[in-house]
Amino acid sequence: MANNFDPKIVSKLADVLSKNNLSEIEYEDESFRIKLKGMVAAVPMQPVAVAPVQNVAPAPKEPEPAAKNDDFAIDDYSNNAGSVKSPIVGVVYLSPDPTKPDYVNVGDTVKEGDIVCLIEAMKTFNPVKAHRSGTVTKILVESGDPVEYGESLMIIE
Repeated sequence: MANNFDPKIVSKLADVLSKNNLSEIEYEDESFRIKLKGMVAAVPMQPVAVAPVQNVAPAPKEPEPAAKNDDFAIDDYSNNAGSVKSPIVGVVYLSPDPTKPDYVNVGDTVKEGDIVCLIEAMKTFNPVKAHRSGTVTKILVESGDPVEYGESLMIIE
């Protein structure tokens, strides 16, 4: 080591390390460098009193109103063969930009492969294409809605 190394520096650094509850300390000078790592002592945990859990019966659920023929929940369309599903998680857009008309509207006829909407994921716009030819009978989302993978976006019959 260099001539101006003082072994007392190590003990002083060790004192600073332990008194301040540090995990490591480093000292550098023109001729040498010292890095000390200490062990952090675990603090014993105090026991905590826990109140006993009481079994409480859940409140009875109110029956949900029956759905009308034309008033389905989104999940009701997941098994529909005409359901156009989201291929990814993202935000759906029904038009190429806010100033342009929607790709499709209810009543429009589409061919297999036509773009029906976009899904933005990670700043990338991904086209969603019709999986079959037919007529758009329902659009289940609005522009700007967040969508999940496999969520029904529209129905083509």
